[in-house]
Amino acid sequence: MAFLCLLSVLLVGVLSKSQLVEAQLNDEAALLAINRELSVPGWGVNNTNYCNWTGIHCSANQSFVVKLDLTRLQLRGNVTIISELKALKRLDLSGNSFYGTIPSAFGNLSELEFLDLSLNKFGGLIPRELGGLTNLRSLNLSNNMLVGEIPNELKSLERLEDFQLSSNILNGSIPYWVGNLTNLRVFTAYENQLGGEIPDNLGSASQLKLLNLHSNQLEGSIPKSIFASGRLEVLILTLNRFTGEIPELVGNCKGLSSIRVGNNDLVGVIPKSIGNVSSLTYFEADNNNLSGEVVSEFSQCSNLTLLNLASNGFTGTLPPEFGQLMSLQELILSGNNLFGEIPKSILACKNLNKLDLSNNRFNGTVPNEICNMSRLQYLLLGQNSIKGEIPHEIGSCIKLLELQMGSNYLTGSIPPEIGRIRNLQISLNVSFNHLHGPLPPELGRLDKLVSLDVSNNQLSGTIPPALKGMLSLIEVNFSNNLLSGPIPAFVPFQKSPNSSFFGNKGVCGEPLSFSCGNNDPGSRNYHHRVSYRIILAVIGSGLAVFISVTVVVLLFMMRERQEKASKSDEIVDDSVNSKPTIVAGNVFVENLRQAIDLDAVVKATLKDSNKIYCGTFSAVYKAIMPSGLILSVRRLKSMDRTIIHHQSKMIRELERLSKLCHDNLVRPIGFVIYEDVALLLHHHLTNGTLGQLLHESTKQPEYRPDWPTRLSIAIGVAEGLTFLHHVAIIHLDISSGNVLLDADYKPLVGEIEISKLLDPSRGTASISAVAGSFGYIPPEYAYTMQVTAPGNVYSYGVVLLEILTTRVPVDEEFGEGVDLVKWVHGAPARGETPEQILDAKLSTVSFGWRKEMLAALKVALLCTDSTPAKRPKMKKVVEMLQEIRQN
Repeated sequence: MAFLCLLSVLLVGVLSKSQLVEAQLNDEAALLAINRELSVPGWGVNNTNYCNWTGIHCSANQSFVVKLDLTRLQLRGNVTIISELKALKRLDLSGNSFYGTIPSAFGNLSELEFLDLSLNKFGGLIPRELGGLTNLRSLNLSNNMLVGEIPNELKSLERLEDFQLSSNILNGSIPYWVGNLTNLRVFTAYENQLGGEIPDNLGSASQLKLLNLHSNQLEGSIPKSIFASGRLEVLILTLNRFTGEIPELVGNCKGLSSIRVGNNDLVGVIPKSIGNVSSLTYFEADNNNLSGEVVSEFSQCSNLTLLNLASNGFTGTLPPEFGQLMSLQELILSGNNLFGEIPKSILACKNLNKLDLSNNRFNGTVPNEICNMSRLQYLLLGQNSIKGEIPHEIGSCIKLLELQMGSNYLTGSIPPEIGRIRNLQISLNVSFNHLHGPLPPELGRLDKLVSLDVSNNQLSGTIPPALKGMLSLIEVNFSNNLLSGPIPAFVPFQKSPNSSFFGNKGVCGEPLSFSCGNNDPGSRNYHHRVSYRIILAVIGSGLAVFISVTVVVLLFMMRERQEKASKSDEIVDDSVNSKPTIVAGNVFVENLRQAIDLDAVVKATLKDSNKIYCGTFSAVYKAIMPSGLILSVRRLKSMDRTIIHHQSKMIRELERLSKLCHDNLVRPIGFVIYEDVALLLHHHLTNGTLGQLLHESTKQPEYRPDWPTRLSIAIGVAEGLTFLHHVAIIHLDISSGNVLLDADYKPLVGEIEISKLLDPSRGTASISAVAGSFGYIPPEYAYTMQVTAPGNVYSYGVVLLEILTTRVPVDEEFGEGVDLVKWVHGAPARGETPEQILDAKLSTVSFGWRKEMLAALKVALLCTDSTPAKRPKMKKVVEMLQEIRQN
């Protein structure tokens, strides 16, 4: 009997061992077949054990392949053979170029718990056979070209926690059984063609945290069930056809951080229970039919960053309690029926950078303390019934980019203090008011302003010649006033339509059809006699204004420096006392994951001593890992803190960009998100930035002129931008500070990910920021607010001028209102030759260098043409520069 027991044990062992061997042989054969079809990088090289191949994880006994991760490898081919790996629990093929239909054979992978096929080109229907994957906890089919309806067979996936179908061409409706998935936490199906209603049981049986269905054709009301569990954190339903009211039950979800229900047909009032949503940072309900008052309960949402209720039917006054919202950055209430005064309490919102109350019925005055909101960039008060004078204190709003006060009942004169707002560039509009008196000559100091509209007032006197200092002006309107005298000889005036000067009986000269000819000799002699007095008076007043402005600027700079110092101390103190909690993070490069410590990355960015560069959208820190690896960490400036509530989109874009293969681009290798901060990880490049090379290294005693290196850098940057334009990415901030240099001085264009994450035109968030660095921004941008390929060419032209002249883009030596481009283009008028513009340390070394530099200067002049259509494409720029080097 004992012998039989022993024999049976041995038999079971032999059979078990033979099954393991068979499993190994099956998996190895399948992997070899997969490699023949897909040519996976790193497979089968110098290692016969497939369990050590890239992206493969085996079971504990090294018998079965349980995980296959082939993300972001630019693979294409037939993936059906993968279904032979019967023990697979995790399959990730995201971010490749697979096309055709999703293999129905995947439905045979009965052990599968995680399936990610996103970011490919799969088409056709979702296979019904996937319903057989009853162990599946995560299914991501987003960003493909799938069509048809969501198959009912998927209702068998009862363990599903993460269900993502976004960015396809799916139609039909959301099946009722989705609401029966008791483990469901994430459901996204945005950017499809889904219709019908949201099932009224969605969320009632699960712990739903994220629901994103924007850009579909959904209708009906927002079901109360999605708030039932109280676990919802993100709700995005924009661009649909929803009707009905916002449910009172929204107050159940205290962890709800983002509510976006704009561009629907919602009615009714905003429930007062919104005040219970203590985590709320982003509330967007614009372009609906909501009514009632703007509820004061929003003031209880202390983390609120953006409130957008534009284009609805709200009435009543602006709640004074909004002054408690210390985190508020944008308050957009335009296009309603609000009235009353602008409450002074709102001025306590120190972080507010956009206040849009336009197109309402506000009837108070503009508070004298309006500039207490020191970060204000957009002040939009047009089309109201605001009365009183424009406060002289408006000149203290030095960060304003746009000032709209048209179509009100303002009286008094235009304050000359507006001339202090040197950043004002998008628009200054005080039209359709009751303003009188002369136009202040101080407006001529607004050298960045693109649009000026003072029409339909009772302004008198002449158009001051000092307005010729408005060098960026494109659009102007002086019509329907009491102005007189000649129109100053200034190109933007002469290029304006006649209508810009109509309604002023005393105004003459171009572009009007009648001239200002005066043939009275006595009058001419009289003007000669008084001209010297006028000149002396103008010079004296100009000096006085210049001195006073200089004093104000110096005092402001001192205060800014003190504030920055105190803020940096606070950051260091905070970093010592509390360690931020990492919300999400990943390293895209497999062989770097062990070398990168995400906690060490966060810690490095909390110390100002590690900061190596500060740009328009981000600051860059040096981070030394415990492993010795050195990283560059780009910390996004929180223009819009809600970026952290677009984590899936942000991560998807970063993963895409990490695959962009070009020698002249900086690619992200990972990211970290904590609190309201996003950190992007890059390889550290030892030679710093092009800006440092041009403007710091050239001043060192050991500097040796090297034009060939500069030309190579110029070509490399141009090639990087050409590639970006080829893949339809427009860079938001081209500057010498965003060109990084490796150990061999090869240039790499940085911040390409900013274009994907923060581009306002993509609608990812509400970002109020100027795209670009001063001195590099094309003149048309401030008027159009559109980032374009010709605009990129202009910015590149500025970088090329830096390389040729070794001068910074904005320098006091150029003169007031003159930047590098205007200084270079104005050389002939100053009687200077092209040779005099170039960096003499380079151009005088050899005739050959000077000849190449003069040829490159012609390219730079083409790139910085004031007319976008006349600028060459980046591909042409590369060809011209390469021809210079070859010849």
